[in-house]
Amino acid sequence: MTDFAKTRALFHLPDGVVYMDGNSLGPLPIAAKERVAKMLADEWGGQLIKGWNSAGWYVQPRKIGDRVGKLIGAPQGTVVMGDTLSIKVFQALASALELNPTRKVVLSDSGNFPSDLYMAQGLIGSLGQGYVLKVVEPEDVEAAIDDSIAVLMLTEVDYRTGRLHDMKALTEKAHATGVLTIWDLAHSAGALPVDLTAAQADFAVGCTYKYLNGGPGAPAFIYVAPRHAEAVRPALSGWMGHAAPFAFDLDYAPAPGIERMRCGTPPVIALTALDAALDAWDGVSMQDVRKKSIELIDLFIAEVEARCPDLVLASPRDGAKRGSQVSFRHPQGYAIMQALIARGVIGDFRAPDAIRFGVTPLYLGREEAVRAAEILEDIMTARLWDRPEYLRKAAVT
Repeated sequence: MTDFAKTRALFHLPDGVVYMDGNSLGPLPIAAKERVAKMLADEWGGQLIKGWNSAGWYVQPRKIGDRVGKLIGAPQGTVVMGDTLSIKVFQALASALELNPTRKVVLSDSGNFPSDLYMAQGLIGSLGQGYVLKVVEPEDVEAAIDDSIAVLMLTEVDYRTGRLHDMKALTEKAHATGVLTIWDLAHSAGALPVDLTAAQADFAVGCTYKYLNGGPGAPAFIYVAPRHAEAVRPALSGWMGHAAPFAFDLDYAPAPGIERMRCGTPPVIALTALDAALDAWDGVSMQDVRKKSIELIDLFIAEVEARCPDLVLASPRDGAKRGSQVSFRHPQGYAIMQALIARGVIGDFRAPDAIRFGVTPLYLGREEAVRAAEILEDIMTARLWDRPEYLRKAAVT
């Protein structure tokens, strides 16, 4: 049984704050602050450029990729870290399209994170050759899978509502019609049990600054199924993905397996912080996390609906059909969230009208869920959101 009191003690949480935005940016792990300080002083400071070898900087992307892989059901040697999630989406999609060359349609849904769609649009625009992006409603994805589709590209958990796709069932149908799959795990990794191997996913990507608590701008990851690892051709054929980067050949030759999906120089400081953050998962059962998450969100929904009748649930009511987040709709959602943040309950807003709350059992419990609902009730009952300072939109919502 996972001891969530123990995991809570691993994070720096400001006094008086109920933090319900870990689905956007996880809080600071205490160990990360200490580990990065030591790395700066002892490795960069003391070893200088020797650190690429003596401190193991060069192999960080693969070693930390294996640690992330344990949380998403990926075998050792199938996940590598680096760059941003958008870059990894681009890499995965370019490789998948090349593996399925007779088809021209990329299928996604309107619940996908817009950046994924932007990357698909950009790649398709550059390729030409008749490629198209087909976007359907989330509930229509299964019916839209047919033998015209080259790649199914989905985010497992809808960023706005928390709606959860059935990865295994959709991948099975995709494969039955010759379609390759790409799964974005940005709102899944560290939030719920994921088993890429059991689902037989072809590719997966994700970020590490949300539920994995790697810090702002923490590096992304990419997974390639072992059956594709030696066949994929990296569209972004970077120096670090070369078979022999320090031979300085003028022609690109891909590294073996997942290493070919490396691109730019690894962000050593950020990877060090992430490595420390992943220590929080040692001894944690994802099944325990999932059970507690559903319990806490069910409690929060019940409390909010009893106290705030003007808010409309935007997420699936059935916990088995959503991720580790919940959203409510209101025409003044932005102002309501700003008023909440001013009172120490931090969630976020997603256009056009959703206030969104991430629930992470590693550092949240029943007391915080009830307290957040009580403060939300105060704001709604007294219309405290209706103030000029809460109505002015900031650059980041």
